[in-house]
Amino acid sequence: MKRKKLADARDRLIERMAEYKAHTGWRVIIIFDAHLVPGIEKKKRHHNVEIVFTREKETADERIEKLVSELKGRRVQIHVATSDLTEQWVIFAHGALRKSARELELEVNKIDDLITAKVKAIQGQRPLSKIPLTDEVAEIFEKWRRGMK
Repeated sequence: MKRKKLADARDRLIERMAEYKAHTGWRVIIIFDAHLVPGIEKKKRHHNVEIVFTREKETADERIEKLVSELKGRRVQIHVATSDLTEQWVIFAHGALRKSARELELEVNKIDDLITAKVKAIQGQRPLSKIPLTDEVAEIFEKWRRGMK
């Protein structure tokens, strides 16, 4: 049961980060800590989000630090979302910016709200009929549809 809940939470995070990536256009890499799980590092792409499961005996923090070091010379600004204060200082020393998990959650929620508003606006603009009707004629048709006279 616990493993299923963890998998569901991981899937939900990936979905939300995919929406975040689609909205911001930024590259998104999610690193999951698998250092206690035997095996090699696994990388995959899901919903256009890069997902990394660390290798055995490697923590997510170690992988993040390695990745920041690899990417920092590429003239890109790197943001790392973590609420671990020690990790924030380490990645900051490597030239990356930090964002707490709470800050990222607020930003993602704001993006969700923007997407919802945009969808509602688009739906509101869509005509109910392919033939332009005056309000009066549309009201008559609506009464007919409901069986009223």
